Amino acid sequence: MVAASKEGKPYHHGDLRAALLTAAEAELIEKGVDSFSLRGTAKRAGVSHAAPAHHFRDATALLDAVAAVGFSRLADTMRGEQALAGPGKSEQFVAAGVGYVRFAIDNPEMLELMFGRSRTDGDHPDLARHAEAAFSVLVNAVGHIRGRHVFKSEEGWRDVAACWSMVHGYAQLVISGRMGFVATLEFDEQRGVIEDLMRRALPDSAFRMRDDSAVPTQSGRPSF
Repeated sequence: MVAASKEGKPYHHGDLRAALLTAAEAELIEKGVDSFSLRGTAKRAGVSHAAPAHHFRDATALLDAVAAVGFSRLADTMRGEQALAGPGKSEQFVAAGVGYVRFAIDNPEMLELMFGRSRTDGDHPDLARHAEAAFSVLVNAVGHIRGRHVFKSEEGWRDVAACWSMVHGYAQLVISGRMGFVATLEFDEQRGVIEDLMRRALPDSAFRMRDDSAVPTQSGRPSF
């Protein structure tokens, strides 16, 4: 099936979906989740207002797909910071948190979509898959530094909750401007603050573990 653009150029299936996702992200950034418009997205993509139905049944389905893209980028950003950090478990743990905050501050509208109450998860398989993949980066960083499978004990759950709350809460405060004494700093200047917060999220004893103590990659857990 082919949808015609306003200029009369046909979009083939794959091209149309990609164009709609790009346009939807632009619509989200400009108008936010609450004012997001499927018709506005179609206009940005240069297609008829009926064209999105070829791939997305409604605005919620399209936003679910955009959120899936966001979680994929979040995972990539955390892994990117880890790739630049040292190989030690503490360095990898801290880098995951830095990557989380970097993504959040750079993508506030996307963050609102990904973690806001309006997200339904619906029946979009990519959303669940990418959300779990992003969660895995943070969970594995915690598990490796703690030397155990974090979801096999209540303490492990608390470790993950502490780290997630620390980075997400910090990012939200910076985005909202409520932490003005930090929000004015460039991200590289904030890095030391984030690194310190990540270390404070776990007990000092966690950082005295040997870096060669192996912990298997963890699976079968909830996601963001």
